[in-house]
Amino acid sequence: MAMGRWVRLFAPGLPQLFRGKAPEGAAALFLWVALLTVAASRLKRILGFFSGGFEEWVALLTLAGALLGVWWWSFREGRGGMEGEGPAFAAISAGAWGAFRRNRLAMFGLGVVVILYLSMLLAPLLAPFEAEFRTAYQASGDMSGRLAAPSLLHIMGTDQYSQDVLSRILYGARISLTIGLVAVGISVSLGAFLGAVAGFTGGWVDAAIMRVVDMVMAIPRLVVLIAIVALFQPNIFVVIVALAFTQWPFTTRLMRGEILALKEREFHEAARALGFSRGRILFRHLLPNAVGPLIVVATLGVGNAIVLEAGLSFLGLGVPAGTPSWGSMVEAGRGVLLDGVWWVSTFPGLAIVLAVLAFNLVGDGLRDALDPRQREGARQ
Repeated sequence: MAMGRWVRLFAPGLPQLFRGKAPEGAAALFLWVALLTVAASRLKRILGFFSGGFEEWVALLTLAGALLGVWWWSFREGRGGMEGEGPAFAAISAGAWGAFRRNRLAMFGLGVVVILYLSMLLAPLLAPFEAEFRTAYQASGDMSGRLAAPSLLHIMGTDQYSQDVLSRILYGARISLTIGLVAVGISVSLGAFLGAVAGFTGGWVDAAIMRVVDMVMAIPRLVVLIAIVALFQPNIFVVIVALAFTQWPFTTRLMRGEILALKEREFHEAARALGFSRGRILFRHLLPNAVGPLIVVATLGVGNAIVLEAGLSFLGLGVPAGTPSWGSMVEAGRGVLLDGVWWVSTFPGLAIVLAVLAFNLVGDGLRDALDPRQREGARQ
């Protein structure tokens, strides 16, 4: 028995497997073994990272944090430390989290999202040709390996600059996934604030905010994006601002509707009767109860932002030339696609599809889990 406890302690995932939670246990064990494999196979590169720059330290801290996080979650959850405690987010109750965990597609999507972001942060460790990648655009280099088909050396082949496509996808994930996450974070924050103010205040403030929303939504989104990016020198900051500027009206409308509905609830009337200030009622009582739909919108919005960024990069209006992003990689392989060189565009295109599908699965799972009617139907 004592030996079994020690094994469970140092093998994340086993506590869940012994308690009958096979999916969680298998996922934790797989991630733990994968991270240890990366650490062992890249040990020489890791030792060199201690004297490296910011990217190397981010990769080291991510690897250490991921290993510690998987172990901590598995050991604590395996001992039942999470039973009866509050959820990770105030908007997700224990019942909602249980409903989400029972949704296998949603859990699969969540696992893919976690792997994608870990791969993004661990790119200096995972990229097979990390050293060559850094200087490929700064010097002509050896072009004899250009447009090489997928092989054991280059699993996803090489592009026109003899760069390893897999290495570019890993580094390109930093641009595509970061732009999607930051742009959605800005748009959701701005939209939630304006929607809450409009719905709670009403009157001319509500009318003014909503007329601006109608004006922005009346213009085709792609046209606005192209116009904003074309007015400035294309860079990551401009792309993020453009995506955030065109996405906030949808969140504003959603939040306004949620606040208007919550104002008719009994707890709002009780808060007013107790004499609470308007600011406390809005930020302590109404907004926390409206966070659930925002989480769903944000999750679905990340996938949408990734597709839009890829479209802008494909049109040459995204990140600067030479900066790896999935959209620019698809555009770079367009000219040789009909010549039988399918891998340059296909693999980054599949990465976009996988990322968007994963975020949509998570968003659909959260939408079902946060809907009490869906949870009641699942119980019955």
